[in-house]
Amino acid sequence: MTTRRDFIQNAGIASAGVLLASRDVLAAEAFGYVDKLTNANGKYEAAPLPFAYDALEPQIDARTVELHYNFHHKPAVTAANKAEDALAKSRETNDFALVKFYEKELSYQLSSHILHTIYWTSVSGKGAEPSGALAKAIGRDFGSYSNLKAQLLAASVAVEASGWGIVGYLPATDRIMILQCENHQKLTAWGIQPLLVLDVFEHAYYLKYQNKRADYVNQMTSLLNWENAAMRLETAQLSRRQS
Repeated sequence: MTTRRDFIQNAGIASAGVLLASRDVLAAEAFGYVDKLTNANGKYEAAPLPFAYDALEPQIDARTVELHYNFHHKPAVTAANKAEDALAKSRETNDFALVKFYEKELSYQLSSHILHTIYWTSVSGKGAEPSGALAKAIGRDFGSYSNLKAQLLAASVAVEASGWGIVGYLPATDRIMILQCENHQKLTAWGIQPLLVLDVFEHAYYLKYQNKRADYVNQMTSLLNWENAAMRLETAQLSRRQS
């Protein structure tokens, strides 16, 4: 499996936030990484996976990773660019007849791109428990890592229909929270910065686990990358102190 150093050097993906302001980007770069959501032309683009298709086996099979990345993450990127282009055309022509459709489309597809980008880092670890400042913050806000893990797994399994389980940090309160997300953009809280996410759309697990979401979610604990989550938290807290 790709190491933290290899991942940072080869992919350059791992930020504290969703969409970072310029100050936050500088904070992330201070730790040697930043989520890569766009290309040099400013268009949304899926960065290369930080690992080979088979790197998550046996928990997730290579074919699922291949399909997930190429036929779910990448199409979301294309759709987000299409929505942006359509909204730009609406402004140019002053024709906003479809503004509701394209605004909803952008919210859904761009959120998918953002969360998938974070997901690939979230499952690129070896399941080691949180340590350092992240462990202290978890102990403060949840009592123990066991409590956080139990809530995260339960919340992820219980997401209605398709969505995500999210461990997030809210700078306004300096607290770690667990959220359910339906689809890619519903039930979030403004200002939350994802630290670690679990994809519970069926495309993330159906080939191996069929309809047994709980089996998939429980198996994922051995892949969770809390080191990456710790870097995200450190970046977010640094940005908070500088604001």
